[in-house]
Amino acid sequence: MRTILCDEDRKKIEKGLRKKYAQVAISPEGSFQYPTGEDGLKGQNYDPEVLKNLPKDVLASYCGVGNPFSLGVVNKGDSVLDIGCGAGVDTLIAATMVGQEGWVVGIDIIPEMLRRAEKNLNKTTLANVTFQEASGDEIPFPEAGFNVVISNGVFNLIPDKLKALKEVFRVLKPSGRLMIADQILTIEPSDDIESRIDNWSG
Repeated sequence: MRTILCDEDRKKIEKGLRKKYAQVAISPEGSFQYPTGEDGLKGQNYDPEVLKNLPKDVLASYCGVGNPFSLGVVNKGDSVLDIGCGAGVDTLIAATMVGQEGWVVGIDIIPEMLRRAEKNLNKTTLANVTFQEASGDEIPFPEAGFNVVISNGVFNLIPDKLKALKEVFRVLKPSGRLMIADQILTIEPSDDIESRIDNWSG
């Protein structure tokens, strides 16, 4: 029985993720078993004063599993990378925190999510944000460029987590911070690789 993912497995996982999150980009409601939108943000104790800076229909795009900003401070002037930015809600929240002196980049592998993120950005007056199609295990930025890397509910979906973490620490400045909210598996995974792949984006 196979226990190591091959290239074909990774392609199948990515195809499943693209299919699921293309739909999430249209409507996150009902796609998850936890609260999304503004209810999700409130449930994860996001700062209400920060949320006031974004339009209600932008907040409605939120589908994170936690609050990465509860893990540390994002300062004025910081550079921030959001891995797996989705519709860009956390990216835009970070952009309000860093102010005009800072800048924020959101990356994702799902084109539909990036289009939703761009639409959300266009509903704001923020000028310190960019979005780019890229994977968390192949980050297209030079070393030591970011003060903070955030990620919300994405690392559990990346097949090669070790490679992704190496990439994070490559692009972080020496004093940089990784602030990640995610889901974890609390039972032993199935020995059946095919079953695990089929459930990857479930």
